[in-house]
Amino acid sequence: MRKIELNKRQERILEIVKESGPITGEQIADKLNLTRATLRPDLAILTMAGFLDARPRVGYFYTGKSGTQLLTENLKKILVRDYQSIPVVISENVSVYDAIVTMFLEDVGTLFVSDHGGLLAGVLSRKDLLRASIGKQELTAIPVNIIMTRMPNIAVCMKEDLLIEAAKKLIEKQIDALPIVKETERGLEIVGRLTKTNITKAFVALAQED
Repeated sequence: MRKIELNKRQERILEIVKESGPITGEQIADKLNLTRATLRPDLAILTMAGFLDARPRVGYFYTGKSGTQLLTENLKKILVRDYQSIPVVISENVSVYDAIVTMFLEDVGTLFVSDHGGLLAGVLSRKDLLRASIGKQELTAIPVNIIMTRMPNIAVCMKEDLLIEAAKKLIEKQIDALPIVKETERGLEIVGRLTKTNITKAFVALAQED
């Protein structure tokens, strides 16, 4: 994770607030021999980034947090719904051959399998389809429900889960994707997917934030 970079004036402002806080913007400006208007953008950046805290009629406080700590805090605020993708779902009576074609055409590494009621029944990975392809079996005659991973052996997540917790599941289970589900009276409805690519996008977005 990239460290948040500050310019020399911003670093000097932090030093002043550390030494003299709470301190007003006017007092900081006096110490630097600058106008309050000149400092306003720097103070805004330091406050929005979390290095400083500002309180009305009191002034600026130093939060005591490093760039890495602030980045970690921001990461813990991201929810699954912020980076979810559209799921690729097939029926459990689809053949292994058709599942392979779907995976290729949709350019995904994981397919989610639904039952006749449209609820989560299983998950198919590239490895599952590769194993089924080895040998002399007729792939058009084998339904995916024969080779898919079934509940309760499927790791899932929900839209309101923390992204970092979903990422832990991907690592612990050594899988490429999680189905995002919604609990209903009938079972788990598939409403999205979360992949390693989604997680990577979140890290990149965090690193690029000003």
